Amino acid sequence: MTDERPRRSDATRAAILRAAKERFAADGYERATIRAIAADAAIDPSMVMRYYGSKERLFAAAAEFDLRLPELSGTPAAEVASMLLTHFLERWEDDETLTALLRASVTNQAAADRMREIFTAQLVPVVEQLHTDQPRVRAGLVASQILGLALCRYVLALAPMATMSRPETIAWIAPTVQRYLLGPYPADVTAG
Repeated sequence: MTDERPRRSDATRAAILRAAKERFAADGYERATIRAIAADAAIDPSMVMRYYGSKERLFAAAAEFDLRLPELSGTPAAEVASMLLTHFLERWEDDETLTALLRASVTNQAAADRMREIFTAQLVPVVEQLHTDQPRVRAGLVASQILGLALCRYVLALAPMATMSRPETIAWIAPTVQRYLLGPYPADVTAG
């Protein structure tokens, strides 16, 4: 009997995640409900809450997001930041899942952990293609700029960031991202 319980638990958890992924993809984060996800998984809504505790934690667990980052190694150095920013702006605007995950990550630890995993696993290898020193530090700085931009533009709708054209946004932000990606490591940085 004890051998059967973990398998049933795993199957229930998998059914919930499968239903959540489909529901979040179809309805978006805001319109998807625990009740609808439970119905899709053919279980009681209390089971969803038992396993995940909240809609935000369920979303964080279900969020599979491929940033689909471009290959940068063959890109001329002067175009790297603009190319990366253009890509990120397109990704944010084409898929509300990343915006929903960002919104949830501001107040929910599981969502924050998921966002951190996505950016670490996907952005660090792209920055490593540039063969500069401190790729993890550089990726973290780029992520801070990208996530800050996304928070101001897509979540908070902070003027003028929310209304600025894409070319204007890139013109303002690209020099900073370029410095983070390819600029010299600050000479006056001393260990703590």
